[in-house]
Amino acid sequence: MKGRHLPQDLINSFAAHEKRIFDNPADWARHVEALTARETAVTPDPVLIVNEAGVWGAIKHLGLLQRTVIVSDDAGQFRVGQHALCWVHAERLVHKLIPANDKQRNAVNIAKRMIWWFYGRLKDYKLFPSPEKAETLRAQFSRIFKRGRSGYSTLDGLLRRIHRHKDELLLVLERPDIPLNTNGSENDIRAFVTKRKISGGTVSENGREARDVMLGLSKTCKRLKVSFYDFLGDRLGIPGPKIPSLAGLVAAPE
Repeated sequence: MKGRHLPQDLINSFAAHEKRIFDNPADWARHVEALTARETAVTPDPVLIVNEAGVWGAIKHLGLLQRTVIVSDDAGQFRVGQHALCWVHAERLVHKLIPANDKQRNAVNIAKRMIWWFYGRLKDYKLFPSPEKAETLRAQFSRIFKRGRSGYSTLDGLLRRIHRHKDELLLVLERPDIPLNTNGSENDIRAFVTKRKISGGTVSENGREARDVMLGLSKTCKRLKVSFYDFLGDRLGIPGPKIPSLAGLVAAPE
C-alpha cells in the first residue's frame, strides 16, 4: 500500500487493527468499507488497492507461490513479491525515441543492437546457466548501459534509467526458469482484448463471469493441446472424444 501511495493514516489504521484474518469475503468487505469510508472519490482508489493488498497478504499468509516471480512492464499493480522486468518493454523505450539527426539515429541504432545482442546472451544463459557466466553478463550489462555520452542526451538518460533497474532485469541470472519478457501473458489476454474491441463490455456481472470463464477455458485447452470444442461437447454430453479434468491435466507431470 505504501508503494501505491495510499495515505499513511489509512495504512496505519489497517496495521493497528486487531483483526487480521477474515472467515469470508463479506467480513473482509465490511472491514475495508469501515476503514476507507472517509477516503471516497480519491485517486488512487483506496478500496481497489486495499483489496489487492489483501489478496497478496492472503497468499503470503497461506505460504502459496513462494518461488513465484512476477515479470511485468513495471506497472505499479504488478510490483509485488519478487519482481522482474520485461526486456521487450525495456528495449521499447529506446525504440520509441525520435532522433533529430544522423548522429542521434546512429546512437539509437547502436544501443538497440547492443540490447538485442545482450538479450540473445541471456537466452543462451537460460539454457546453460553457471555462476561464471552470470558474473560476465552482469559486467557486460553495466558496460552497455553506462557507456557515457553518446551525443544524444535523451538516449543517455534512458540508458541510465534502465541501468537503475539492473537487479530486476538480471533476476534471470538467479532464476533461469523465469521468462525474459511478458509475451506469453500478453498473448493470454489478447482474445479478451479483441472481444472487448468488437463487443464492448458486458452488461451484467453474470455476463462478465461467463465471458471470463469461457475465455479462460479456451486458453487452458489450447495450452494443453486439447480441442476446446471437444471439451465443451464432452461436458455437455454430446457424443465424441472424452476429455479428462483440465485440472488433472494441468497438475500431471510432463
